[in-house]
This record gives sequence, structure tokens and C-alpha cells, in this order.
Amino acid sequence: MRFSVLDRANAIGGSSTTADVLQGVIDHARHVEALGFDRFLVAEHHGVPGIPGTQPAMLATAVGAGTSRIRVGTAGIMLPAHQPLIVAEQIATLEALYPGRVDAGIGSSVGFTADVRAALRQGDPAELKKAYPADLREMLGHLDTATPIWLLAGFRSVHLAAELGLGVILGGPNQVDAADLYRRAFRPGLIDAPQVIHSLNVAVADTTDAARDLLLPEAWAQARARSTGVFEALLPVDELPVPSDAERRRMAQTLEMAVWGTPREVEKQLRVMGEVLVTGGMSDLAGRARSEEQLAEMMDA
Repeated sequence: MRFSVLDRANAIGGSSTTADVLQGVIDHARHVEALGFDRFLVAEHHGVPGIPGTQPAMLATAVGAGTSRIRVGTAGIMLPAHQPLIVAEQIATLEALYPGRVDAGIGSSVGFTADVRAALRQGDPAELKKAYPADLREMLGHLDTATPIWLLAGFRSVHLAAELGLGVILGGPNQVDAADLYRRAFRPGLIDAPQVIHSLNVAVADTTDAARDLLLPEAWAQARARSTGVFEALLPVDELPVPSDAERRRMAQTLEMAVWGTPREVEKQLRVMGEVLVTGGMSDLAGRARSEEQLAEMMDA
């Protein structure tokens, strides 16, 4: 079993500056590098007050400079927000700076709100989704490096990764059918054999309840964002407002897609997955560090 990390650059509490958050991402990368994790990837979010990580290629460059061994990259760059040539050039620049250490995850998400989509000069979301396969092929055509390309995908989109011979990052614990479909449909392309990374929120602690507490702040922030359209900074678990009934249901749905518990409970659920990309923000950074240390003890020698 192998582990990697996706850090979305979540702000914590009401006092995190952008500089604090981004430096924290680099410190986080150093921590998991020392533990022997495989990859450290960063994400792209625009117009989200609680997530200052807006430029994944730039942030991955800083992570690469602050580390020495761990693979660095994105999960992902959202192709509808960019021209395909620009994305290809960003990937090539990362590869030139950190040869043999770069992974480029590509996604198809559009702006979170209409205002963000307008600021990005994005058109109709449905049309952007339709254009995504052609844009992806164009981006690949501009690449002249051997950088691994991973598609952020679900059951409905794994066929594109399989057709183009790309690796796939599948979100959530219940993606067995999607992984099987991808492997059956895979054609050699940039890689010769199918490669799957399972991406999900994971928390490990001495007790099941303590592990759940690590995940609650982000679950609450996601539930609140569904109501307000604003994803807020992560609060300490003991400062979370009482959720509404609708928010409570949304939090439960988020937690159902995560894996948490004691080391034995978590290892039992993750053992079948091969490589796990640990995602999700936590306001308890000490708890996050302990969780990752316990994950490291589960890694294959």
C-alpha cells in the first residue's frame, strides 16, 4: 500500500494569511516526504475565500523547491480555465525544473459560481464540458515531455483516460466499478498499462470518534458552502456552529465518502486500493500530522 497527499491549501480559522497558508503547504510537503509518501499534489480553486490555492502550477513549483525526493504536481489543473497550450507549457516548465519528479493531474471542473465563471471568461458550462475531450487532446499534442498525465475522473469519464492511455485519479471509496471499467477499456498510450490512484479523505486517530473529529471541520465547511455559495476557512472542531438539518445531512453524506478510524479500522478499508491519494483539509494540524504518521506505518516496505 502506498500513500500520496493532495493539499488544497485550506485556510484555517480567521487569522490565516495567504502567505501563512502557502508556506504551510510547503511545510506539509516536507513532513510527508520525510514519512516516505510518494507524491504531493496541489489543486486549483478560484474565488474561494477559504482556499487561497488558486495557481497549482506555481504552487507545485514552490513545493518542488522546498523538497528533494517526493514527486510533485497537480490534482489538478482545471483545463476549462485555461488555453490548452498554456497548460502544456506549465507542465513542461515543471518538468524542466524537477525532471522525473512531476505528475500532472488534469480536471474538467468549471468555476464554482456564475461570478467566478464570468471572471474566468468561461461560457456555458455544458459547452465547456463538451469541449473538454478535444481540449485535452490538444494539450497532449503540445506536450513534448514524458511527464505522467492523470485524469481526475469518475465512472462517467474514465473511458476518456482509458482511450488516451492516461492514468486516472478516482475520487471516493466506492469506485471499484469505475476502476474495473477503466482497466477493461484501457489502450496503451502515454503509459503502457492502466494506473489507478484512489483519492479520498482519510483520518487516523487512536479512537474512531477522534478520527471523525478531524474530518468534521471540512465537512461542515462544504455543507455550509452548499447553502451560502461561500467555502469558508476551516474552524476548530469545538468552534463549529450547530448545523441546520440540511447541513447535517450534507455532512453525513461527505463523511460517508471518507475513511476514518483507528489504524486497524483504516488499514482494513484501504488495503485493497493500492495507492491512496489522501485528500481533505483539517484544522487540527497536529492531528493531521499524527494521522499521516500512522498511515506511514501501513505502507508497504
